[in-house]
Amino acid sequence: MKLKSLLIAGAVAAAFMAPEYATARPKPHKPKPDLTDKKDDAKDDAKEGGKERLKAAFEKRKKHHKDAKRKGDKIKHQGRAFGKLVRDDDKIKELREAFEAAAKEHHEKVKGLHKQLKDASDEDKEGLREQLKNLRKDWFEGMKGNREEVRERIKEIREEFKNKRDEVIDANEEDGDKPGE
Repeated sequence: MKLKSLLIAGAVAAAFMAPEYATARPKPHKPKPDLTDKKDDAKDDAKEGGKERLKAAFEKRKKHHKDAKRKGDKIKHQGRAFGKLVRDDDKIKELREAFEAAAKEHHEKVKGLHKQLKDASDEDKEGLREQLKNLRKDWFEGMKGNREEVRERIKEIREEFKNKRDEVIDANEEDGDKPGE
């Protein structure tokens, strides 16, 4: 009997709770403040200040661009700390000039073959394409060789200007002097 009355009380409680669950809704969000007047003012300020900032940015870029040209920004990856030494090295200058001359010569050959390819018959086109492929292979081999020569010269420059501080300190210790005395 107690169990029966407990179940009835639970059913009655569930019946009273059900309408609340069925009609439950999320809490409404707070209304956003009206900022239309402030937006217009901000846009006007941005337009006026934006022109000045844009001019300043262009001037800064222009100045930096001129400075970068003076510093020699073109040669970035050739021995980062040794850039000036690498640029001024006579052997590397000769290698660069020889490479530029070879590049112009190669470009002229390729242009000529492309002109011939336009006017050639179907049988001749296959031979011209083979020539272009061979020229391309030779060009890549030449580029690799040039790169290797430049790398070797950069290694020589690094060895030449290497900091021998540790060797000097070790030599001083052997003579009886201690570092920092």
